[in-house]
Amino acid sequence: MTSPTLTLPPGLSTRPVEMTDAPAVTALVAAEELLDIGEVAIEEADYVSDWQKPSFDLASQTISVWDGDRVVGFAQVEADRGDAAVHPDYRRRGIGTALATWMQQTARAGGSTVIGAPVPQGKAGDQLLEKLGYRVRWQSWVLELLDGATIPERPLPEGYTVREARPDEHEAVWTVTEDAFLEWSERKRQAFEDWQATVPGRPGFEPWNIRVVIDPTGEVVATANVHLNRDGERVGAYIDRLATRKDQRHKGIAQALLVDSFAVARSHGAVRSELSTDSRTGALGLYEKVGMSVTSVWVNRAKDL
Repeated sequence: MTSPTLTLPPGLSTRPVEMTDAPAVTALVAAEELLDIGEVAIEEADYVSDWQKPSFDLASQTISVWDGDRVVGFAQVEADRGDAAVHPDYRRRGIGTALATWMQQTARAGGSTVIGAPVPQGKAGDQLLEKLGYRVRWQSWVLELLDGATIPERPLPEGYTVREARPDEHEAVWTVTEDAFLEWSERKRQAFEDWQATVPGRPGFEPWNIRVVIDPTGEVVATANVHLNRDGERVGAYIDRLATRKDQRHKGIAQALLVDSFAVARSHGAVRSELSTDSRTGALGLYEKVGMSVTSVWVNRAKDL
């Protein structure tokens, strides 16, 4: 698949992203997040793990915009999802519009009939995509549990245990996760090899990062990932891919798994824990019940191709 070109202001150049660009792209996105939501959520490991997936082709699925040796814009497309950023110093020059056009062309060339992107509600990216005719597909929220917050104990059903996953349970973790997320997410099933690249293959991974709930027969029935990140002197945690097998719900398992994830994150130095959910899952109330508060609101805007 040949990557489309961008129409940009004079003096700027483009090329596909290379793996060595991860620090520069991360810094670019961090600058945009700091302006728009008041904090930095992105980590270099997010991009490295994403780009190293066997199914991901950097040459055709990414583009970067450069002013000399400085990256000032970036976009990537995977199926019907796009992600883009423009450095705050370079806004209102047509770069964002060019990146949106590139994402549409790239998604269409890959066989998608729609392209969407997550943007902070009401901020520059949201305003631009609305202007370009993108509709809101769903809303999402980032929630935070602050250091010192009291978390009521959530006991598991008798015979169930929560612990870190063993390597021989990784395929079961992937299965539980994919089965749960595909109940409401309109996408193809992620390959196990891609899951390996983004979870145990994520830079900095440690075995305790994958939490599982085991039923009395020894099967994995729920799982969550815990990522640590450092913002200056503060260590935070991000709880990702929380999933419970359909036949095991309404037993308090998800809440108990959340409490375990918070506790293990704190034991490794985290002073706060974050996660995100969206309106397709119906899970917002679950997270609020364990003491989490919404810190930012996002929308996924999409355009039919």
